[in-house]
Amino acid sequence: MTEILCVVGARPNFMKIAPIMAAFAAQPIATKLVHTGQHYDPAMSDSFFDQLGIPRPDVNLEVGSASHAVQTADIMRAFEPVLDVEKPRAVLVVGDVNSTIACALVAAKKGVKVIHVEAGLRSQDRTMPEEINRVLTDQISDLLYTTERSALANLLREGIAEERVQFVGNVMIDTLRAHLERAVPVAKTLGVKPARGHAVVTLHRPSNVDDPATLRRLLETLATIANAVDVVFPIHPRTRAAAERHGLAGLLAAPGIRLLPPQGYLEMLGLMVEATLVLTDSGGLQEETTALGVPCITVRENTERPITISEGTNTLTGPNPEKILACFREILASGGKRGRLPENWDGHAAKRIAAHLRVWLDSI
Repeated sequence: MTEILCVVGARPNFMKIAPIMAAFAAQPIATKLVHTGQHYDPAMSDSFFDQLGIPRPDVNLEVGSASHAVQTADIMRAFEPVLDVEKPRAVLVVGDVNSTIACALVAAKKGVKVIHVEAGLRSQDRTMPEEINRVLTDQISDLLYTTERSALANLLREGIAEERVQFVGNVMIDTLRAHLERAVPVAKTLGVKPARGHAVVTLHRPSNVDDPATLRRLLETLATIANAVDVVFPIHPRTRAAAERHGLAGLLAAPGIRLLPPQGYLEMLGLMVEATLVLTDSGGLQEETTALGVPCITVRENTERPITISEGTNTLTGPNPEKILACFREILASGGKRGRLPENWDGHAAKRIAAHLRVWLDSI
């Protein structure tokens, strides 16, 4: 009998599910894995499964890319018959992607208990699709595992009972710590280690890349940064397409900017470990840089991960060139924020989940 049906769909999920699957196998908790196929690049998806040692999915829904509404609906339609066949005791979802809310909704409406890992994070920005996914998933979850203590206040404010919430720590940091020694050196990824240091850049959020004026300012800022350190930019397909669509592709060819295709987990980890700084609009990289002690500039006006600012290495600048460059110069001058490792980001979060879940399953 399948006790837990785990769901993944997109790149951010893979780093979170890897230690959970391992911890469930050790408990043991009878688990099957469903991959919705939300990730746009099957080859990159396979790379993450191989590098992180994630078992091959028992079911792949192969939904693919689409608008938020179409993709969410397609996942729901494809997931329901899987739930009917497997009849799990609970469905476990991670993070805040469309697969998260889609599968949680199907489970909840069919009376199957929902478990949400990485619950309670809030940016307080309802224009972000991920924020909608977070809020709604938490509302219909029976068990909510949090990464930082501030998440509980968010959940209580939204009317969620405290007994449904467990603070366990950050499973993504479990993955980072488990694979740190296997990180691919920068010199191998780039062919040579930059003599003057390097900044790792990721940009993909619609607010930063879909507006031509904002994207222009950001790319011009990267060109300025590239005068001092190499800018290593694994470019997201939507960002490259936006630059070409808006006639900004020439800015990507500025001296000192090194464009790369999307990288595997171990390659990206190696780039970050040796970086002078990371500049990003990603949520996960804010956490990973805090765990690594690498200064992070987040080009967003808000973050759902406030602990990366209060205790970690993260600074919010928004897409403001003056603020970005001021922060960059401070990092070059002082080494930037080094922070400290937040509570329970110790590599054992998934084991805590498995131990608690075993008791919870035996009680229901």
